[in-house]
Amino acid sequence: MSRIGLKPINVPSNVEVKLDANNFVTVKGPKGTLEQQLPKLMIIELNEGVITVARPNDEKQSRSLHGLTRTLISNMIIGVTDGYEKVLEIVGVGYRAQKKGKKLVMNLGFSHPVEMEDPNGIETAVDGTNKVIVKGIDKQQVGNYAAVIRDWRKPEPYKGKGIKYANEVIRRKAGKTGK
Repeated sequence: MSRIGLKPINVPSNVEVKLDANNFVTVKGPKGTLEQQLPKLMIIELNEGVITVARPNDEKQSRSLHGLTRTLISNMIIGVTDGYEKVLEIVGVGYRAQKKGKKLVMNLGFSHPVEMEDPNGIETAVDGTNKVIVKGIDKQQVGNYAAVIRDWRKPEPYKGKGIKYANEVIRRKAGKTGK
C-alpha cells in the first residue's frame, strides 16, 4: 500500500480546486493558478474540502502512480498558497550576482558576464552580492531554473568555488602534497 497516496489532502479555504474530465486539475489560490494533467488511471475525488486519491487495482503501474498523483496535487496547493523558493550561494573571489530589471547578471570568472532572463512565473532576487533566491508557485519550474543557474559554474571540490544550493554540502578533496 502507498502510505503517501492514502493520505487525504486538506484544501484551505482560500484555495479553489476544480477537477475536470480525464483528471485535469486546476488549482486557484492567492498567489496564482496552476493547471496539470494527472494520470488518467487514478481516481481523484473532492469531497467537502478534502481530496482523496485512489487506485483502481494493484498493478505495478497503478501502485507507482498513486503516491505521485497525490504529491503533485499537494505541491500545487502549497504552491498557490505559500509558493516555493530555492536559495543559491555564489562562492569565489570576484564571483557576484546582480539584478537588472528582469535579468539576472552574474560574474562567474568568464570573460563576459552571464545574463539570464527570468522565465514566466519565476522571479529571482539577489541578497547581497552572493545569494540568489529563485521564487515561484510551480515547484518543478523553481527547481529546474535553480539547476540551470547552478549549471553555469558547478562547485568544484578543491576550493569550493562555484554556485551551490544553500543547504548543499561540498565534499572537499585534499590538494597536491609537496615533498
